[in-house]
Amino acid sequence: MTIESTGTADVVILGGGSGGYACALRAAQLGLSVILIEADKLGGTCLHNGCIPTKALLHAAEIADSVREAARFGIKATLDGVDMSAVNSYKDDVIAGLYRGLTGLVASREIEVVSGWGRLVGARSVEVDLASGGTATYRGESVVLATGSQSKSLPGLTIAGSVVTSDRALQLSEVPDSVVVLGGGVIGCEFASVWSSLGAAVTIVEAAPTLLPTEDSWTSKQVERAFRKRGLTLRTQTAFTAVADRAGGGVTVDLADGSSIDADLMLVAVGRSPRTDGMGFVEAGIDLDRGFVAVDEWLQTSIPGVFAVGDIVAGPQLAHRGFAHGILVAEQLAGLDCVPVNDKGIPRVTYSNPEVASVGLTEAEAAETYGEVSAVVYDLGGNGKSRILKTSGGVKVIRAGSDGPVVGIHLVGARVGELIGEAQLIYNWEATAQDVAQHIHAHPTQAEALGEAHLALAGKALHAHG
Repeated sequence: MTIESTGTADVVILGGGSGGYACALRAAQLGLSVILIEADKLGGTCLHNGCIPTKALLHAAEIADSVREAARFGIKATLDGVDMSAVNSYKDDVIAGLYRGLTGLVASREIEVVSGWGRLVGARSVEVDLASGGTATYRGESVVLATGSQSKSLPGLTIAGSVVTSDRALQLSEVPDSVVVLGGGVIGCEFASVWSSLGAAVTIVEAAPTLLPTEDSWTSKQVERAFRKRGLTLRTQTAFTAVADRAGGGVTVDLADGSSIDADLMLVAVGRSPRTDGMGFVEAGIDLDRGFVAVDEWLQTSIPGVFAVGDIVAGPQLAHRGFAHGILVAEQLAGLDCVPVNDKGIPRVTYSNPEVASVGLTEAEAAETYGEVSAVVYDLGGNGKSRILKTSGGVKVIRAGSDGPVVGIHLVGARVGELIGEAQLIYNWEATAQDVAQHIHAHPTQAEALGEAHLALAGKALHAHG
């Protein structure tokens, strides 16, 4: 039945992913009443189908690599196989624990959670098909759109059977013998890394000239070299044309250069699209741009009092970006002084083997912005802890001019994602190489590599760098 009564709150949030629940928690903390509408589970893609499960798989893959390579460290061990049901159980336990914590936290803040599929109707109202049956309408003094994203496909490409997106790839009950990964971006590289570590033969097909095409060209070359050394096959600057089922199972993938690849599975990892279709946005008067919600720097849409956060706002589709968006909107609504989110100041990490982490501009972007730039690369071969870990890679630091602020930091190597916190402070505080060169880094740590790179850029290099 239809419920005509209308719930009201200071803030009505459509979507309970990273951006939505962060906004809800901060708004409630600041004394605002909040209604949070979610069609599935709180936590969204990141918790249930993205960041957390993929990183759990990547850690399991790292364990497999550690056992396989134990002899390099004088340890006698053998890898007898991979039990995917146990791996999935470990992954699911991580998700379940975080989900329990999140739902408990939201409940403790007296946030009203509505379970159902919502759509915008009018300027500040959301109509919901309730999971329990019937419909209800909720009106807020302000409305926050946080509907997230979904896996993209390509025209004419059907996702079925042995052709899967990342959602299905997270649920596989066994490791395929061979995989074609269509797309060499973050998602593609992470899954390719997992499957290679777990024993699959992996081919990455990427239409762009390099893997991770949005990263600095030095970064891409480092990753490609490492992947080839691990045995992955890379088909960059190669377009996909078609895929067909094989009679004996699996798929045949046809490429634009006339070649084809037989594999047990094809992962479609060509990016994610904003979830804005069918949400009532356009009908309510929200302006869209290529499917993304158009916003100003304060995340306000074309309708006063309606905001958009996270993956539906054009820019890097990162959970921590959505989280920051949600906090920014909540603090605006509470009347606090705020600073807009700078996308270039948001750290980016690809959790492959090797890891990639970056913040700020690539060298090409910096040259376009500042004209004259200078850069150094510090090779991890000169870093004691990296040699202990037997990882290769490096740290690249870019600055404006010959003595300006650091405008880009790029890292490749095992565990470098843990270094990006310091790197983002350097970039966001507009530090110079000389500023950072004065800081003392503990020895032996990989963080020393950041210090050494800045010493080199400041003209004080103590160890070899390339």
